[in-house]
Amino acid sequence: MTRTIKLAVIPGDGIGPEVIEQANRVLDAALAGGEVALDRTEFKLGADRFLETGDTLPEAEQAAIAEHDAILFGAVGGVPGDPRLKNANIERGLLLKLRFDFEHYANVRPCTLFPGVESTLKQPGDVDFVVVREGTEGPYAGNGGRLRPGTPAEVATEVSVNTAFGIERVVRYAFETAQSRPRKKLTWVHKTNVLVHAGATWQRIVQTVAAEYPEIAVDYMHVDAATIFMVQDPSRFDVIVTDNLFGDILTDLAGAIGGGIGLAASGNINPDGTFPSMFEPVHGSAPDIAGQQKADPTAAILSAALMLDHLGLTADGDRVRAAVRADLATRGAATRPTAEIGDAVIAQLPQRG
Repeated sequence: MTRTIKLAVIPGDGIGPEVIEQANRVLDAALAGGEVALDRTEFKLGADRFLETGDTLPEAEQAAIAEHDAILFGAVGGVPGDPRLKNANIERGLLLKLRFDFEHYANVRPCTLFPGVESTLKQPGDVDFVVVREGTEGPYAGNGGRLRPGTPAEVATEVSVNTAFGIERVVRYAFETAQSRPRKKLTWVHKTNVLVHAGATWQRIVQTVAAEYPEIAVDYMHVDAATIFMVQDPSRFDVIVTDNLFGDILTDLAGAIGGGIGLAASGNINPDGTFPSMFEPVHGSAPDIAGQQKADPTAAILSAALMLDHLGLTADGDRVRAAVRADLATRGAATRPTAEIGDAVIAQLPQRG
């Protein structure tokens, strides 16, 4: 019997629709001839939607998205400096709201340097690690405010929220990820010498959970040291687990190491399936090149592969990654239109096993 997966598609703004179109084409090609069908529903959300209607994420549409099995997300954000978007706050009102309300507490961002891809590092070594970033707490939780705004006495606070519950669930997810990988190594990253309260809670929970995974080698790094080692010796890392803010910064650095943000995929995971998980390229909406077929859809395609893994279709996810690997190995320095890259990846898809 055919399994039907309900997929919510949010192309978003700028280059989002272009790269998501190619990701969907690759998904269809990868699943063709199998026993899985995608039932897609597209949701027009983002800056363009806000400019048309004043809506960011209406309750009815959020409820409709929640009924799906997964979300494929493009990018959001209008033209920088557009005065019409001054108070829109699209990212917090759409992207972060979905992450928080759908309990996407494990933000997973792999960093793999594929053959044929040039890293920003001269001698990067064998780069293949995963950052598991806590996705619903930290400074991004929205616990803060401003007093006396617009005056010389203005005070702004942004309180980092760290709960034992939230830390433990993402730490356990990271240990499970490390257990599934050959090297079985986990590095937890924080700033315990300065952020002593949150750091102590993270440390206690990591140590407690580590006792249940004796086969996993565990070490710790301050976040500033992690940035140094990520540049000097990225091959030392296997799985990194860290908080929301540190993870945001480290994964952008990892994107550069892995050949650029145009290759960086991510998954916002709700591991227990209470809500649909969301998969998106790390890059932004790049409105300056939108509609010109200049965007590289590889990150969106690799995000679709992560989605297949999450849905239990790991063989198909592996086939998509193999196709991307083969395309990148022969791509060279020549630039190609967005759709042409999609064509090339589809042409490299291994036959169903």
